[in-house]
Amino acid sequence: MKSEAKRFFAEAAWVQGAWAKDVLLTVAGDGAWHSVEPGATAQQQEGATRLSGPVLPGLVNAHSHAFQRAMAGLTERRSAGAHASDDFWSWRDRMYTAANRITPGQLEAIASQLYAELLAGGYTQVCDFHYLHNDISGAPYANPIEMSLALVRAAQRTGIGLTLLPTLYMRSGFKATGLREDQRRFSSTPDSVMRMVEDIQRQTKGDPRINTGVAVHSLRAANPVALHELTGAAKVAGLPVHIHIAEQTQEVEDCIAHTGQRPIEWLLNNADVDAHWNLVHATHATPAELRGVRDKGASIVICPATEANLGDGVFDLPAYAAAGGKWSIGSDSHVTRSWPEELRLLEYSQRLTLRQRNIAARILGQESSAAGLFEAALAGGFPATGQLQGGLAAGHRADFMTVDMAAPALLGVPHSHVLDALVFSSPAATFGDVFVAGERVAVSTPQRAEAFSRAMQALWKT
Repeated sequence: MKSEAKRFFAEAAWVQGAWAKDVLLTVAGDGAWHSVEPGATAQQQEGATRLSGPVLPGLVNAHSHAFQRAMAGLTERRSAGAHASDDFWSWRDRMYTAANRITPGQLEAIASQLYAELLAGGYTQVCDFHYLHNDISGAPYANPIEMSLALVRAAQRTGIGLTLLPTLYMRSGFKATGLREDQRRFSSTPDSVMRMVEDIQRQTKGDPRINTGVAVHSLRAANPVALHELTGAAKVAGLPVHIHIAEQTQEVEDCIAHTGQRPIEWLLNNADVDAHWNLVHATHATPAELRGVRDKGASIVICPATEANLGDGVFDLPAYAAAGGKWSIGSDSHVTRSWPEELRLLEYSQRLTLRQRNIAARILGQESSAAGLFEAALAGGFPATGQLQGGLAAGHRADFMTVDMAAPALLGVPHSHVLDALVFSSPAATFGDVFVAGERVAVSTPQRAEAFSRAMQALWKT
């Protein structure tokens, strides 16, 4: 149902990759931008709602596992035993303990808290890579989308946009024929995933903030026949496709041992990869593979904080940027929930590796590293969600936020350097008001925090 058009005025707004002054922003009744007009006169400003600070468009968080918010800060102690090691695979075992406890009600409470934190961190749409399909015993719920609807309700209550990605998960590894006992909640097939998509679409019809795509957990988790079946159905339906790939060196080695090819190499040679595809992580990719991703029109989702936390490695941003590749940003396991932190860590990882400064500015052809990173991440929103979200421009959804210029990190900073300070001055600056589809959303409520605390206490017996 359409509402009346709204008009906002900002003394400064990020328009087409730069700060513009005296910007009149008009939101159409469908929640998309009708017009964005810099240099508005005093007469044009009359009757418009005056915004409290500089305006930035909202970013898409292109990779989320909502339930893993319940683990943030709880996996940072070394494994027991003289010969124990801590790596991605030991973390994964700990993650499974959380995955096998969470009820639908707890998931809704955790996701509600997370989504509010993502809004506060500058994200206005989240792509949830969702594989907690079944009940704790591994049997399907009476309603097969019970856990999916917990995420939908959390998104609707917070106001964030949600791209829900039911995930195909069929086996525990390349040589396996099925799942491990501790993966029983993840079980799905191409048919069941597409039924979930259809059911979610029916349940959310009329809510323009909610849409769907599909995900394949990884090459190791789905055989080629199933992968082709699901992604073929997704292509017919025009859905975005997401897949974890080349995150860990062991994953690359296992793929070579089983197929004779590296994961991205195999995918490019054997799947119908196109502009709907989003390759999550791609941490261990060769320059040739990165050029291949670019040639297919696909995108990569980079998750710097999680990739650092799990010891994955550093994404080769210079090689991918040189190839002209598209990418977006994600918070994955949610050890951070703020895009300035993700972009800062992405740049700093490059600086530590190359022992140079302002890497993104150089490789992305910008004067400012923050501007280069922000613009690239902004452009990656459409491939990740399949929705027109990519800035303050007519036709795009009217997602935006105001910057709190009273935040310590921004005190005295010239307006031309606000984005630089947002990303590279700590502690992170805060956002003021956040809007999704032209509507202001509340990012914090006592009830939400209380429900999250109760869920955490039940999960961890604190």
